[in-house]
Formats: sequence, structure tokens, C-alpha cells
Amino acid sequence: MSNGAGRVTIAGLAERLGLSKASVSYALNGLPGVSDETRERVLALAEQLGWHPSSSARALSRARSDTIGIVLRRDPALLGAEPYYMSLLAGVESELAETGQSLLLRMVGADTGQEVAAYRRWSAEARVDGVMLFDLTFHDPRPALLDDLGLAFVLHGNREAIAPGKVLLYDARSDATLLVDHLASLGHRRALHIAGPAEFEHELDRRDAVGARGREREIEFSFAASDYTMEAGERLAAEALRDDPSITAVLTSNDLLALGAQAALLRAGREDVAIVSWDDSLLCRLGTRPITALNRYPEEQGRRSTRLLLDQLNGTPSFDRRAHPSKLVPRATSLHAAQPAAR
Repeated sequence: MSNGAGRVTIAGLAERLGLSKASVSYALNGLPGVSDETRERVLALAEQLGWHPSSSARALSRARSDTIGIVLRRDPALLGAEPYYMSLLAGVESELAETGQSLLLRMVGADTGQEVAAYRRWSAEARVDGVMLFDLTFHDPRPALLDDLGLAFVLHGNREAIAPGKVLLYDARSDATLLVDHLASLGHRRALHIAGPAEFEHELDRRDAVGARGREREIEFSFAASDYTMEAGERLAAEALRDDPSITAVLTSNDLLALGAQAALLRAGREDVAIVSWDDSLLCRLGTRPITALNRYPEEQGRRSTRLLLDQLNGTPSFDRRAHPSKLVPRATSLHAAQPAAR
């Protein structure tokens, strides 16, 4: 069933299923020559037993698929409400279009197991040449898994050591400096940071950077974790202002949280409280009180991460491994000096 190291082999799968090795190979690699029923039997057993091809065998046995893959742990119904990812995917697609390659996109729920299963299936079927990773978590299993599967990958992160040569680096400290310095210039001294899920490494990077710059600029920040939705932004902003009326500014980790916070401030009659968002989008520009935000150039991030992955696949050195520097776009929610908060 396996070789001397205990790894499941094509020969072992063939023996167990009563098929030829050629039929099993065709099924695993998405090639013609077997029926749909046979292909499903082979793939089901391979997944059950944890089979995957070695990177050396794959390199020798198949041509490039000219497809890259992205798995997003997002509810498909909510993805359209997240302008950041829509812009990033537009950048990926535009870069791939120039090279004649394709994108395979899969959206799964919050369960990491579904994402891992997708990578195993793609590897077994030779569906993609490489993948992009987002929202790195603490002790994230995905980089090691992809190395084991022999799949090339790039990820977005704040530290090169996560996966040397495979990280599109962003600068959380520079972003935090733009936002915090803007609030400090307006005289704010007490602020709320509504962050994203605490499991994400980039949210800890942001929280640390905001807290450190806040101390340097004499702004005291309180922090609240969220799920990036408008509902969470509205609820957390309302709770914080109720418990601490001295807050004069709210910094949010994305545009949807900022919209929610704005709704809470409007309902509470606290339009004197400034709002700044870590993500810019069309949503921040609409309404009677447009929201100050960071333009992080997500479309360009998509292009750069795609070029980084394609360079890796082609064995070409990649010299552009940093995200485009962010730019602060001041709008109506933070144009005036901080007003003394009610006591």
C-alpha cells in the first residue's frame, strides 16, 4: 500500500481499488481515460488516506496547468460586501490576463479544514501550479502543508521569516503611523481601535503598531476585536462610547467596520467623534460624511503578489516584494480638531 517510508503510493491505491496504475494516475491528475465514476472512487480513497504526490514526481509527470489558486475563508454571500478583496482579485486577474493564465477561486467557511482539503484536492488533481495565502493565523498550518504538497505559494505578511522569498511584505508600522499621527495632529488623546479577528497575525501587528505609535504621540487606545462586519462596528462603537464618553476618535481595521461605527455615532448624536479606516473604498467616499481612510492600493497588491508567484514558478528572481506604500486620504470624518468630550 505504501513505500518504505509509509507514504501512500499510486501502486497501493491501484491495488486496493482493483485498477491499473495508469487508471489511478489518470484519475489523480485530471486526465482523460477513465470514467467519472472511477475518478470519483480514486479521489475519494486518496483523500481518505491522505495521499499526495511528491513534488519531484509531479515536476516530472505533468506539464504546467497555467492556473493559480486562491481559497478565501469567507462566506460567498458576504464577499461582495468586502471591497478590499474584490479590488485585490481584480489586480490578480489583470496580471494573469497579461500572461494568458487563469485563476481558480474557491470560497469556504471559517473552518480551516475546508481550505486544507481544497489544497490537497488541487494538488492531487494537478489543478493549479501555485496558490496565494491571505489572513495568516498563529501557528498557521498552510505554509508547511503546501511545501509538503509541492505547491508554490506566496502570502501577505509583515515578516519575511514566515516564508523567505515568498512574502509580499506590507508595513504595519508605517500604516499605523499615518493614521495615529493624523489623529494626534487634530488633538485626540483617547481613541478606540476596532480591530479584526484576534487569530490573524496581521491584526496583532496592527494592534502593536497602533499602541506603540499612540504612546509616542500621547494617544491612549482601547482595543476591541471584531469580525470585520458593519454590525460589529456599530455594536462595538456604541458599547465603547457608552462605557467611556471621553473617546473622541475611532480607528477601524476596515471600511465596513467604519460604516458601522459611523451609524452608532450618528444614533448617539456624537458626530464630533472622528473616524478613520485602515481600508479605503467607494463606501468610504459616499454619504454626507465621507470617511477618512488609508488607500492601500489593493489592486496593485494583487498584481504584485501575482508577479511574485509567477516569478517563483518560472525560477526568476523577484525584486519587487513589497506592497505599494499606503496613502492617507483625509475626509469629513476627521477634518476638525478634537472637541473636549462630555464628562
